[in-house]
Amino acid sequence: FRLTLWYGAIFAISSFGAFLVFYLLASSVIHRSTDQELLEDLAELSSLLKLEGDESLKAEIKIEAQSEGVDKIFFRLVSQKGEELGSSNMSSWGNLGISRSALVRLRKGVNHVFETLSISEHRYKVRILYGIVGPGKIMQIGYSLEDNERLLEIFQRIFGTTMVVLLALGTLFGWFMARRALMGVEEVTQTAMDISKGAFEERVSVKGRGDEINRLATAFNVMLDRIDILVTGMREMTDNMAHDLRSPVTRIRGVAEMALTTGKSMDEYEAMAVNTIEECDRLLEMVNTMLDISEAEAGASKVKMEKTNMAWIVRDACELFQPTAQGKGVTLISRISDSSFVYGDIQGLKRMVVNLLDNAVKYTPSGGNVVVSVNANEGQVVISFDDTGIGISGDDLPNIFTRFYRCDQSRSQAGIGLGLSLAMAIARAHGGNITAISNPGKGSKFTATLPLSSPSQ
Repeated sequence: FRLTLWYGAIFAISSFGAFLVFYLLASSVIHRSTDQELLEDLAELSSLLKLEGDESLKAEIKIEAQSEGVDKIFFRLVSQKGEELGSSNMSSWGNLGISRSALVRLRKGVNHVFETLSISEHRYKVRILYGIVGPGKIMQIGYSLEDNERLLEIFQRIFGTTMVVLLALGTLFGWFMARRALMGVEEVTQTAMDISKGAFEERVSVKGRGDEINRLATAFNVMLDRIDILVTGMREMTDNMAHDLRSPVTRIRGVAEMALTTGKSMDEYEAMAVNTIEECDRLLEMVNTMLDISEAEAGASKVKMEKTNMAWIVRDACELFQPTAQGKGVTLISRISDSSFVYGDIQGLKRMVVNLLDNAVKYTPSGGNVVVSVNANEGQVVISFDDTGIGISGDDLPNIFTRFYRCDQSRSQAGIGLGLSLAMAIARAHGGNITAISNPGKGSKFTATLPLSSPSQ
């Protein structure tokens, strides 16, 4: 309702302002036209006086006034002192006298003087012109502004009627526009209220109008999708953590119960303590990794972003894993391009590379190969890890980046199932992605892509 009133008020003020400007312009044009006509009459009478003398002038002003109407115009010839020398019929003009101030100004050399007066005999004002028509002779011409004022009154009435109609239409249009604009907002509000009650699947319908409300609805839906993904991920994480935490907690409890219920030697107690510490470390690693993944996915981690060469990071990682690979009998080969600069968090990128390389070496048996390559291509830095390991089945491949997910082949390996999830979260936090292709029994290839840094970075 208030928005409709605002529409109506703005429309009314704008219309009144436009009318006022137009009215003043029209009034100015009409009055200037009247003044110009009076000056033309003065010039004609001055010429007549010069050519034919006083008597012809006196006769002409009577004829002219009679022709136009003695109640509309009058002419009066006076001396410089204001003495009347001749005039048209003045019966309709009462006791209208001669302006002494106008005579003084004319004697000082002014060509003509205009005055506007109100007289009792006329409802409308009178426009009076004083001008010199000859030596020692001044012509006073009075013209009723009745026609001008009537024309402006007609314009006022037309505008008043039009204003009422336009104001009604403007208010109706304002109501329509306000309703149209607020419908989208009301829908967003209703959707937000439904979501607050637990209906997380609700979305705002997008009308396709391309206006601000439509963009608001689109942005709101994108936000809801993001929240839904985060909530779903949180639920999955909670379920997975509950499942994966059960085993180490059970083992810790079992060790504690054994220590309480049976007599053990000092060596056995030490072994129990070591086992408990290892399980606690595993739990801490799991919790810390989960926090790192959550921060990376939410973009909430406080990191230092800087330009770095992925070739250096990958080369250092390969040197780090070379002894481990040799110990397993795995050949680690690196093919690295030196110009592979990205803009990001160096520590996070190191963890991504280490997790992917560790995954490749861990699941490649003795006699196999792991080939790591880095190159820049079409605005991206491409880092690939190609191994001849055990591979991943088609059923497991879509889930390998899910938190806590572990393939059947990896159950015998140490780990908590978060390495690939963390690597993916770091890649996406840098505007990149990780893809995987695999052939069971023949190996896998993981490819990480990151945006190539711009020169300004």
